[in-house]
Amino acid sequence: MAKKIALKLETIIGLEIHVQLKTKSKMFCRCDNTGEDQPPNTTICSICTGQPGTLPVVNDAAVRWGIKAALALNCQVAKQTKFDRKNYFYPDLPKGYQISQYDVPLASNGVYPMKIDGQEATIGIERVHLEEDSAKLVHPPGLKYSLVDFNRSGTPLLEIVTRPDFRTPAAARVFLQELRLLMRYLDISEADMEKGHLRCDANISLRPNGDLKFYPKTEIKNINSFKAVEKALLYEQKRQTELWQNNQAPDRQTTRGWNDKDSVTVEQRGKEGESDYRYFPEPDIPPLELSKDIEVIRAEMPELPAQRYTRYKEHFKLSDADTEFVISNKEMADYLEAVVSELKAWFVAEKPKERGREFLENRQEIIRLAAGWLINKLSKLVIDAKGSFGAIKITAENFAEFIKLIYSGEIGSRGAQEVLKVMFETGRDPSEIVVEKDLKQLGTLQDLELAIDKVITENPKPVEQYKKGKIETLQFLIGLVMKETRGRANPAIVNEMLVHKLR
Repeated sequence: MAKKIALKLETIIGLEIHVQLKTKSKMFCRCDNTGEDQPPNTTICSICTGQPGTLPVVNDAAVRWGIKAALALNCQVAKQTKFDRKNYFYPDLPKGYQISQYDVPLASNGVYPMKIDGQEATIGIERVHLEEDSAKLVHPPGLKYSLVDFNRSGTPLLEIVTRPDFRTPAAARVFLQELRLLMRYLDISEADMEKGHLRCDANISLRPNGDLKFYPKTEIKNINSFKAVEKALLYEQKRQTELWQNNQAPDRQTTRGWNDKDSVTVEQRGKEGESDYRYFPEPDIPPLELSKDIEVIRAEMPELPAQRYTRYKEHFKLSDADTEFVISNKEMADYLEAVVSELKAWFVAEKPKERGREFLENRQEIIRLAAGWLINKLSKLVIDAKGSFGAIKITAENFAEFIKLIYSGEIGSRGAQEVLKVMFETGRDPSEIVVEKDLKQLGTLQDLELAIDKVITENPKPVEQYKKGKIETLQFLIGLVMKETRGRANPAIVNEMLVHKLR
């Protein structure tokens, strides 16, 4: 048996990512771009099925969205770009070639800042280009033939190629998750990996520490989740480490498929080179002049996650964890923004002469209260219902009113949870629910005093224990008062009055 070589190895990872754009029509024809939700072969035409004599026409929205993505990734957008034919034969490619971009991509030389294990890092973006998707092969179980669904053929894809700047599988996973969020903030793709809106081929190789040479890489395909990306890279990292230690380092580029069921990669073929695709300019599409569009699109760019994070930290004063949680869901972040705006309106409406002075003076406390209920309670209801913040029945105005009822002490925490549940199920006004269920906190000290006197009278043993110095008995008595008042009493006032009475 060959002796293993003790080596310290560095992992080199780069990603090739395809983002499916959610334009109304396909990349080069007018067919509906929602074919994945339609019966097979119903959203097709002579262009996207590659019929002879047809001419492609470039989708303007796809080009503009590609520029938006490139700017968000801090790329240099080409003032002029062109399309090319990438030739290869496969049953799901009706023309025998794919319209893509080769030597003059839409954008290149990007730099994306991110945190890896708490440390600031930058990931280089090699290129961003547009292309069309292939059709979809369907393999009926137990049968010896495959079927082709052309609905997906011609769907606009944005390919993002990173430089080999990742050193751990976890870093690659985090980047993909951040890229998904970025695409959603740009509103150009759902970027749902499980549905194929975001697909990733991961390239990995190893090299001895200190060696700057790049060795033959392995491309991993068929990865359909963020977790699978990390698992596949970890497996391949381990497999290649053993090859290096056995003096059998990879000497050629290969393509391997990820078998999620067995958690292994399986060799498929040798990796194609650029010359295998015989690229040449697409003769039916003239070059695109973009110089007038770039700055116009730059001026239309929305606020991106990193910018929103900074603003929330500066203006809302939320914790790091709460800020990250909120901005990780664009619909949730938009909802919080609307709630904050409505909260100010509620305080102004209550005391118009003061023009919301109380809100301005206690802004951070009120916003933190709203964010706390949104993160800890409302988001749980949304998740449990498998819904989304974009489709919940509670309007931002009603949620703001709900927060104001809590802030003003009109309802306690227990009553508030009951109100929120009804609001989530029905979308009703919180004030109506409070009245209907009689959840308003006790309005007079006399009502509360009667409840406290009853608890003291009916529970002589714990009262005596408290008087003898067993302080923890007080919480038991407070709980009894809260039960007696059906949660409508203010716990802080109950505590104060009980202590006074017992003394």
